[in-house]
Amino acid sequence: MEMKATEFDQVIEEYHRANSEFAKGNPGPLQQLFSHRDDVTLLDPSGGMQRGWEEVARRQERNASLFRDAEPSAFERIATYVTPELASIVEVERHRARVGGSEEIVTSTLRVTTLFRPEEGTWKVVHRHADPVNAPRLREALTQQ
Repeated sequence: MEMKATEFDQVIEEYHRANSEFAKGNPGPLQQLFSHRDDVTLLDPSGGMQRGWEEVARRQERNASLFRDAEPSAFERIATYVTPELASIVEVERHRARVGGSEEIVTSTLRVTTLFRPEEGTWKVVHRHADPVNAPRLREALTQQ
């Protein structure tokens, strides 16, 4: 799948919109962008690791259910790499939302690396690794069982 980095920007914009929806508690748009294959992986801010679509989908639904009343998310792109077989972005994501049972709006800042590959004519997320930079409440909410 031949694509220039500037064309890949449209894929990233869709991914950002889906991430903003996720921060509002809606995992659906983001789940549509993920590969549904057995080798998809997710390393989320709780420190958990999921492999395979069923595990990834369950974790996304659980984590999204912890967010509500989100403000628009912000994304700072550090790097973009695009080849015909694989693309990646390295970013800092900032979200402001109520997390868990808290009524306080908190800011979460995540360092994120996302890998994409072409599947059936469209780019799909095959790996996402997000670590909290300064979000102890986010980490606490995500690690509670």
